[in-house]
Amino acid sequence: MTSPYLKQLQWGIMDRLRVVGGARLSGTVRVSGAKNSALKLMAATLLAPGRSTITNLPAIADVDYMAELLTRLGCKVEVDKSRHEVNIDVPEKLGHRADYDLVRKMRASINVLGPLIARELIAEVALPGGDAIGSRGLDYHINGLTDMGADVNSEHGFVIAKAPKGLKGANIVLEFPSVGATENIMTAATLATGRTTIDNAAREPDVVDLGEFLISMGAKISGLGSHTITIEGVSSLKPATHATLADRIVTGTWAFAAAMTQGDITIENGRADHLELPLDKLVKAGAVVTTTPNGFRVKMDKRPIAVDVATLPYPGFPTDLLPMVIALNAIADGHSLVTENVFESRFMFVNELSRLGAQVSVDGHHASITGVQELSGAPVEAHDIRAGAGLILAALVAEGETTVDQAFHVDRGYPNFAEQLQSLGAQVTRE
Repeated sequence: MTSPYLKQLQWGIMDRLRVVGGARLSGTVRVSGAKNSALKLMAATLLAPGRSTITNLPAIADVDYMAELLTRLGCKVEVDKSRHEVNIDVPEKLGHRADYDLVRKMRASINVLGPLIARELIAEVALPGGDAIGSRGLDYHINGLTDMGADVNSEHGFVIAKAPKGLKGANIVLEFPSVGATENIMTAATLATGRTTIDNAAREPDVVDLGEFLISMGAKISGLGSHTITIEGVSSLKPATHATLADRIVTGTWAFAAAMTQGDITIENGRADHLELPLDKLVKAGAVVTTTPNGFRVKMDKRPIAVDVATLPYPGFPTDLLPMVIALNAIADGHSLVTENVFESRFMFVNELSRLGAQVSVDGHHASITGVQELSGAPVEAHDIRAGAGLILAALVAEGETTVDQAFHVDRGYPNFAEQLQSLGAQVTRE
């Protein structure tokens, strides 16, 4: 039997976008809750029996995937898209197996691993899929849970974690500040016996948002937003209501869209303090950024100046905005070098951008870009969420028409992206 969530997905996903170039985007957009936060918050509700509510929920396909996953684990899930919220009723006894047919669609499904091992002392989660941007191995997740006393193996395409005697606090040092590993270890540690410290922890606002939700559920957590997070285990947690923080990647995408199209966009609900480095790069490119009472405004009245960028974990330049800065540099005045330090396959996007006439050469972790006056429309294909968004921005500044195939990826991360572009003056249609 097909669930209501998967029925929605079957009928609601676009396959192709047609974009007419030459648009100057102008107007106001409102940023909804962050994809990278909302999905983790939904997974974290598994820690507390009863009804939890997540508000400011983005209207994206991945929310439906996560709703379906939680439903299969025994929860009753009600997504109210008109109110942008989800109510999740968590049972006393959960299922512990997350199957491949859902996990392959969405990498954030791995975030049920920590709550399940904490609650049920056993978890079986299929190795995740999602975006084609690199291996993104689970070693950091597995090593952290092993340090806490879990027996973790990979069998038949599943990560199987068991802790029949319960989890115990541990001092965990991450080799890399992995967001997913920090989140899984933190959620697992909330119900562990004793104190857990995570050194070299991820500092992203999404991690802080998850931690604040856990605290509202009764968790004892300190050090959020720093390199060291400390969790004192408690015996149980209670359900809570939490508003998802604004999506900084969507916010950043609109900022780059304004700069690329020589436009003028006011971004409501956008947090400039979460995008200090990207906005600084846009100012160097020639944009004017000003704060507003509930967000900020980006205005550009000339061709952008090329800017060098190297991606790094927060507060560095976000890897999720790499396609946008490459697209900007592709039509900028001058030469630039963009270095990717997080995901090894992020540059797959470049092959498609080159079809639009961009002059980009890739050597390992580096992309060398020589800006051209104008791109030219052509058929391209999106391989992941951010690549899709970057290609659409490039299409806006290309002469003629561009079709973006596999554009359903964009719906996974950008609520009503085509419609919002239309409201700003772009000619974008779904096919």
